[in-house]
Amino acid sequence: MNHGPAVELGVDNASAKKAKLGVWFFFIYFIFYAGFVVIGVVNYELMGQEFAFGLTLALFYGLGLIVFAVLLGMLYNYLCTKYEDELNEEEASS
Repeated sequence: MNHGPAVELGVDNASAKKAKLGVWFFFIYFIFYAGFVVIGVVNYELMGQEFAFGLTLALFYGLGLIVFAVLLGMLYNYLCTKYEDELNEEEASS
């Protein structure tokens, strides 16, 4: 009962730009996550102190990492769509 693919897949003209952007975003997130880990290893007492809005630094930083990851994902999707549209438009016009 194989009905085939839902869409026709073609050449992705923006794959190189998207891959490069993905690697940059990975390293940006890695730096922020590494900061969380370093604070937890080097000065774990600091993680237990109240930071803002009645939350400890660990909770505040952890929630911040989640929100930051979601925002990076949304930005990645926006930029990749923009790259695809630009490159597909260039290919269609030539």
